[in-house]
Amino acid sequence: MYGQVAQLWRYPVKSMLGEPLPDTTVDGRGVAGDRRLAVLDRETGRVGSAKRPRRWSALLGVRATGDAPDRVRLTLPDGSVHAHPDHRLDAALSRLLGRAVTLTDTVPADALLDRADPDAVLAEGPDADVPVTGNPLGGVAPAGSLVDFAPLHLVTTASLDALGLPLAAVPRYRPNLVVATDATGFVENGWPGRELRVGAEVVLRVLVPTPRCAVPTLAHGVLPRDPEALRRPTRRNRVVPLPELGAQPCVGVYAVVVRGGRVAAGDRVEPA
Repeated sequence: MYGQVAQLWRYPVKSMLGEPLPDTTVDGRGVAGDRRLAVLDRETGRVGSAKRPRRWSALLGVRATGDAPDRVRLTLPDGSVHAHPDHRLDAALSRLLGRAVTLTDTVPADALLDRADPDAVLAEGPDADVPVTGNPLGGVAPAGSLVDFAPLHLVTTASLDALGLPLAAVPRYRPNLVVATDATGFVENGWPGRELRVGAEVVLRVLVPTPRCAVPTLAHGVLPRDPEALRRPTRRNRVVPLPELGAQPCVGVYAVVVRGGRVAAGDRVEPA
């Protein structure tokens, strides 16, 4: 056995704070209701992502809850609560972000998000005007998905321990499943290519280690800014997730769903 599910997370809106779950359903798109909405910049057509902190870090001050796009509720930093869909919500988000945006469950097929150079963000700070690249969404996820690469992201407690971070730091890395394990070190680095059974129903195939951007370093709600959240994996766990990327600071792994079903905190995680 690899361990057991310590936490389950859903992030209904891309780059916003998510919600812990006692149990959930998983299918080919990932956790039910996960990353089903995104903020779209009306001027540039870019998808809002805190990977470009100077423009979008305020998204990480908004808490999103709900298991479907038409049942999402957002709590803004001022404490106001808004339901989606509601025409007033776009106005509230536009004021928060300082630019005209739309909250949507559909983005153009060729939509891009901007990713700031993480090393430059570390060196110059999240408000600096640093180089950015435009990245497509989806990767190996189903068409129309709003995830960065794959439908699911897993992190182990062993990796958090290896980074000297408490379980409370989990939201910085935005996993869907946190796996508690007695192993040591960055154990999930050895999982790509393997299939995992989670609970009685779900089977996942692990793809690659997850390269980290500037997002873990940013303030996440009550969690303050912490550059060490990227500096530590940069020092301790640089691996090659994909040949074209070269060595990257990585924490966790991406996975696809082979067989869907119910999962719950406490479920066993073992070889399929």
